[in-house]
Amino acid sequence: MNEILENLITYGYIILFFYSLGGGFFALAAAGVLSSIGKMDLSLSITVALIGNFIGDQALLLFTRSNKSQMMDYLKKHRRKLAYSHLLMKKYGTWVIFLQKYIYGVKTLVPIAIGLTRYDAMKFAIYNFAAAAVWALVVGVSSYLGGKTVLSILDKAKENPWIMPLIGVAIISALAFLISRAVKK
Repeated sequence: MNEILENLITYGYIILFFYSLGGGFFALAAAGVLSSIGKMDLSLSITVALIGNFIGDQALLLFTRSNKSQMMDYLKKHRRKLAYSHLLMKKYGTWVIFLQKYIYGVKTLVPIAIGLTRYDAMKFAIYNFAAAAVWALVVGVSSYLGGKTVLSILDKAKENPWIMPLIGVAIISALAFLISRAVKK
């Protein structure tokens, strides 16, 4: 366990950057927890996650714009989620760029959906940067403040190791149910 922790401390910022290209929620939360015990720097973690998340969404938008026909082949499997992204954009406008940072499954499809439209790329870049900054601050600071609590729960889970997988399955099942219900609407 100590070896894993040392590797996370050594390569944590690099892992955080690459993980943030496609989302980064769990990596940033882990960095916040590690920051709460002094193993990583919170401000650097937030900055790295912000930059990675911003670049990832911008790359998706630009890749989609330059490869629309290839993306349409890929998106055949995800028509419902893509339609849901378009409905969210029509209903909430630019707020979707902020909200998509927190919704698993929609996070990558919103920049793709925007890339398929004529939405101004510079306007998206400005909103995307602001959304990535808010997301990084909220997740980073929240995990930092709750870090000691998370670590104490993990220490207690060592006594009953069967509880954590059970909680994990319950959380994943609840999220899958909520996402599938939202997409069907």
